[in-house]
Amino acid sequence: MSSENSSADDGQRVWDVVVVGAGPAGASAAYAAAVAGRRVLLLEKAGLPRYKTCGGGVIGPSRDALPPGFELPLRDRVHAVTFSHNGRFSRTRRSRQMLFGLINRPEFDQQLVEHAQKAGAELRTGVTVSRVEQHGSAVPDRRTVAVVLQGGETVLARAVVGADGSASRIGAHVGVKLDQVDLGLELEVPVPDTVAEDWKGRVLIDWGPLPGSYGWVFPKGDTLTVGVISARGEGAATKRYLEDFVGRLGLAGFEPSVSSGHLTRCRADDSPLSRGRVLVCGDAAGLLEPWTREGISFALRSGRLAGEWAVRIAEAHDAVDARRQALNYAFAIKAGLGVEMAVGRRLLTVFQRRPGLFHAALTGFRPAWRAFVDITRGATSLGEIVRTHPMAQRALTALDRRTTGGTATATATAATEEGGEGGS
Repeated sequence: MSSENSSADDGQRVWDVVVVGAGPAGASAAYAAAVAGRRVLLLEKAGLPRYKTCGGGVIGPSRDALPPGFELPLRDRVHAVTFSHNGRFSRTRRSRQMLFGLINRPEFDQQLVEHAQKAGAELRTGVTVSRVEQHGSAVPDRRTVAVVLQGGETVLARAVVGADGSASRIGAHVGVKLDQVDLGLELEVPVPDTVAEDWKGRVLIDWGPLPGSYGWVFPKGDTLTVGVISARGEGAATKRYLEDFVGRLGLAGFEPSVSSGHLTRCRADDSPLSRGRVLVCGDAAGLLEPWTREGISFALRSGRLAGEWAVRIAEAHDAVDARRQALNYAFAIKAGLGVEMAVGRRLLTVFQRRPGLFHAALTGFRPAWRAFVDITRGATSLGEIVRTHPMAQRALTALDRRTTGGTATATATAATEEGGEGGS
């Protein structure tokens, strides 16, 4: 359902919060601002529901960040994980309790948007944002942001949240800086019942042949989501990895219903999260777990925070107060998601050089498997484990030294410790 402004003077109506992008981050931001009783407009360039390249794994932190009453449209419940190292040394580990759920993004995203609408947000689809302006003739006063749509229409707001994906125009306005870009390739493969039954409740994670790469199989009823990810710049090799991966799995004879690619982008430590009355969240801010490239939980959590702080920015009467609220938003992001990203970067650095160590740990070392279970179920996080378990901290520091010769260890450790105190 799409809602249009109706009256003749709506061109000059000022919304409290305008959210650009109706993915998990944008829908969460719109929901948070609407629940606070503010006038919220959610803009989306595509029609809904729409396909999104994504494995669709919903881990504990994602579940915990959903709106009250949200029922996950689960396609499968994962109780087992098969790990392999470039197709070899396969071992399956099982859990009595569900590790995480699997969803199709079109259904999941649509449901999130509907919750935002029920909370009072208005939705406009099929509109593309060209740019935002915080000064100039399109802006009637210093408390207003102009969101300029393709075709020239201008929408006015007291605060704007950019959640328009990894190639974000709002992110460009804010000046988001990136220090890691990866290429994910994915297939949606319809399979017969006999094949689907073999995968039911079990996922595969394969540590790949390229530095930092891995592949996955996520079952969703009669379809398997099969994908690989690796650093950008290795496009041909990443494509070969996917082809080899599919062949090894015995799936080469099945015609994919969808074949897609997507770039994931992680922010640099000093990348801004705001500019004036404009905030960014989710992929638009480069908020992503660097090692696994898990993004749904980062989108949901950062989107909720962005919506809450956008309300405060909308209420700010001058630039100083707006800046204070924007800094508080950045502090909240860095104290939580930023700490997790710092640990993820360290893990990725080690994983790029020693994937076999990770495979051996997860398949043969019970505490490592237990940590994997606790993280996926939402009982803890990477940052929490490193902060509260001295053995994990010592092991990661030792691996840092073995991989980097100790040059980055002191800096990375200091960043983690600083993040543990509420910053990064």
